[in-house]
Amino acid sequence: MSSSVFRQIAQGGEGGKAERLFRAAVSAFCSLPRPSRSEIVQLDDLTLPLLDCVPADARRFAAAALSECESVPPGLLRRLANEPVEISEPLLVRSRALRDIDLIALIGRHGLPHARAIARRPGLNPAIADLVRALIAHADKPKQDEAAGRRKGMAEEAVRERLREMMRATDGDEKAASADQNAGEPSYDELRRAALSGDASRLRTVLAKALGLDHEQARRLLTASSYLDLMTGLRAIGLETEQAFLLTAAAFPAYFGHSQAVRLFVERFERMEPGAAQAFLQRRSPGDAARRNALRA
Repeated sequence: MSSSVFRQIAQGGEGGKAERLFRAAVSAFCSLPRPSRSEIVQLDDLTLPLLDCVPADARRFAAAALSECESVPPGLLRRLANEPVEISEPLLVRSRALRDIDLIALIGRHGLPHARAIARRPGLNPAIADLVRALIAHADKPKQDEAAGRRKGMAEEAVRERLREMMRATDGDEKAASADQNAGEPSYDELRRAALSGDASRLRTVLAKALGLDHEQARRLLTASSYLDLMTGLRAIGLETEQAFLLTAAAFPAYFGHSQAVRLFVERFERMEPGAAQAFLQRRSPGDAARRNALRA
């Protein structure tokens, strides 16, 4: 990046200096044909402290500029992709730096606005496209008689609220606070972070605590020939469908490579009676049923 650009900015007045520096740094980075690892780290170091100081227009500019780049600083990518869709839309629609698992996490965290933008990505994974269609269809259903079952007739606002709560950050998540009050049981956010970390031993440890199993039992759930036992355990602790899908897809990615796989998972998960799932889990670890209430809504 040219140091003369930053000298010109530094010589300017205080007003708008952060925005000018932010825009110049992003523009200079995007002009590099093949940014080095140090240049990627440099942009993160320079722009992340400025993000909260620059207006929405500057963040939108950065999202649009970086959406065309093959290499994007990971910290800046995460921050911009988690902005409201009015800012993050270019990244959601075009950025190849966002992986499939990132897209699923963004849908879970932000709900329908991000999902609708992600649906416009060219070459979108059919499994994710199917998930987006299912969420949109679910949100558009009219409210039906309560006796018919909440999951068959949630009002649109109720669906939005469920999606908002699904993947909030730990410091603002009500479920994390509830879990902290239940003898250190892991929250859904802890399960999500473990699943997305790529560390199998970390996921096994957190899952064992959540389900009240020992490490060997948790290992068998994660290395089984199918995801059905893991899905049953997640149903038993009261996770929502989308939450369970994210965890299962992270543990068994090979099972969700075609458009019918997500629909099959949703049908299986929602058809399963919570009582039967709890009984299945209790047979695996008798006497620990009380510990599995930590993740319930």
